[in-house]
Amino acid sequence: MKPRNTPSVPMSLGLTITDLAVTAPSGRALLTVPDFALTLGTCLGVRGPSGAGKSTFLFALAGLAENATGTVSWGATGLLPLSAEARAKFRRHHVGMVFQDFLLFEELSAAANAALPGAYTSRARQSGIADTAQAVLARLGITHGARTVESFSGGERQRVAIARALAANPEIILADEPTASLDRKTADALIDDLVTLARDEGKTLIAVSHDPAVHSRMDRVIEIVDGRIVSDGLVS
Repeated sequence: MKPRNTPSVPMSLGLTITDLAVTAPSGRALLTVPDFALTLGTCLGVRGPSGAGKSTFLFALAGLAENATGTVSWGATGLLPLSAEARAKFRRHHVGMVFQDFLLFEELSAAANAALPGAYTSRARQSGIADTAQAVLARLGITHGARTVESFSGGERQRVAIARALAANPEIILADEPTASLDRKTADALIDDLVTLARDEGKTLIAVSHDPAVHSRMDRVIEIVDGRIVSDGLVS
């Protein structure tokens, strides 16, 4: 029997949400999702006005939302009943996150930044994570050797962030405004890279964005307004 609060290894990491509610410390409702499901390998776009609950939705999917109740399950693993430690373990093994502000270490090279997930796992996995990080960086056109990321452009930084998110070969990629602050050409190239990587490897990609070009590349797009999903449809 598995120890309590230890996430199992799911056979299929499809997403199921039931009666999800996230509230602020004041008790104000931030997000309410009665029922939602997503098939493994889908590219999902999330749109809506600022402050509508999009990032809260993304954090809930990663088990990072405070004051969350209901059910958020990836495959056989329900995140909300798990301890904080067990949720962190699930993220390390199954989730890659791309943050809007990159969260890179300026004094490190692209390869060192991208391989950071290896610092939080077993020594046996570290070399594989470093190799994957290097392979994704090369695929994304980042070949700067020992040069530190402090001199990188916004597009280069975002590619490093993507390589870091994919270094541990996660089944799930969660991206918060992946094209924000990038020029149109760089943004288009980056989202093409991210979607292609996800589809080639059968990963689930969920991208919160205000960018219509991001939504046009998704399989499905939902819109969140005032903390509720108000539209949900396939992209034609």
